[in-house]
Amino acid sequence: MAHALIAGGGIGGLATALALSRAGHQVTVLERQETFSEIGAGIQLGPNAFHALDLLGVGHAVRDRAVFIDELRLMDSTTGEAIAVMPLTERYRRRFRNPYAVVQRGDLYHPLLFACLAADGITLVPGAAVQGYTQQRSGVSARTKDGRAFTGDLLVGADGIHSAVRAQLVGDGAPRVSGHTIYRSVIPIGRVPEELRWNAVTLWAGPSRHFVHYIIGGGDYLNLAATLDDGAREPVTNRHAHRQTVLDRFTGLGRTARRLLELGEGWREWVLCDRDPVGSWTDDRVTLMGDAAHPMLQYAAQGACQALEDAVVLGAVLAGVTAADDVARCLERYSGERRERTARTQLLAREMGTQLYHPAGEAALRRNAMLRALSEDDLYEKVDWLHGARQFAPEAPPAAPHPGEAM
Repeated sequence: MAHALIAGGGIGGLATALALSRAGHQVTVLERQETFSEIGAGIQLGPNAFHALDLLGVGHAVRDRAVFIDELRLMDSTTGEAIAVMPLTERYRRRFRNPYAVVQRGDLYHPLLFACLAADGITLVPGAAVQGYTQQRSGVSARTKDGRAFTGDLLVGADGIHSAVRAQLVGDGAPRVSGHTIYRSVIPIGRVPEELRWNAVTLWAGPSRHFVHYIIGGGDYLNLAATLDDGAREPVTNRHAHRQTVLDRFTGLGRTARRLLELGEGWREWVLCDRDPVGSWTDDRVTLMGDAAHPMLQYAAQGACQALEDAVVLGAVLAGVTAADDVARCLERYSGERRERTARTQLLAREMGTQLYHPAGEAALRRNAMLRALSEDDLYEKVDWLHGARQFAPEAPPAAPHPGEAM
């Protein structure tokens, strides 16, 4: 048995704690906030995420509040016409052995939190903001903002895109500002006309902007996200945005998309950031995961999915390892197994934001023609490397089909 310290108690940190605990280790999670909680709107979960959740033992609990999506739709926001539709029902679920679903962030976070609270070997420490670390021959110490030190056999930086652990380990400065501003709103489903309550993730693509909506919260809410390529250069996080500002910035939408956008209220604003892939995530007994290792734009809908994969792989690599074993070599193996896949996903997300969602004129016409020529099987082939689970993890115990999740 080894003692693992984890900096960060978000989705990635708790998933890592659960994976390491299930691998037989003692775990201490150091969370900067005074409570273990998660805020935010919707998250898309591909089959690879459910494969990881099943291996962590919380797949069924997440399914209880998930909305199982029938289609991914890419629409032309100007004409209102469909560009591409990928079915996500029986054939898709059989091929990838799990569903595609959407959840509210809390509906993913709380099953992980409750599983950690129920585990004998996991200690959750709120109000412990990790500022840095020091290493000794036999261990590592994490220093917190209030002057405490926690010592273990390894440290996992799961402290997000502004990771203090990454700042010391990689030292690559501030995140890259994408130049894209996103506005998010969540509204009760009762405010949505019946004819617009589609069981689909729908994306309206237009010149330098796009608009996404889907149902979350077990069917109780509609998640809205409108993104503008406006050249923003300063990071913004969760700032209030006036409704009229959002409406004024997203002119040119077709009638249906505009109707949905106008339903939004309580809008919040972010300027999206990511980082370039790096060659190493490890420093002896210290490693990174999730947004601390490979923060990505949301356009591939894989940020949470890749963090869950990280957790499962790290748990598998450290299974059976003791404090006396070569922990550093195991962490380097984990990093080596994950870097190529996550780097490819980071770069794909960037490319989707420019080449798929925001082109105009002739570039948009070429995109439309290319996508319309693809069959259902062609679309599945395009996402096979990303949505498939076999590339990252061993077999999960089979999950019984959930109500609403026909297999």
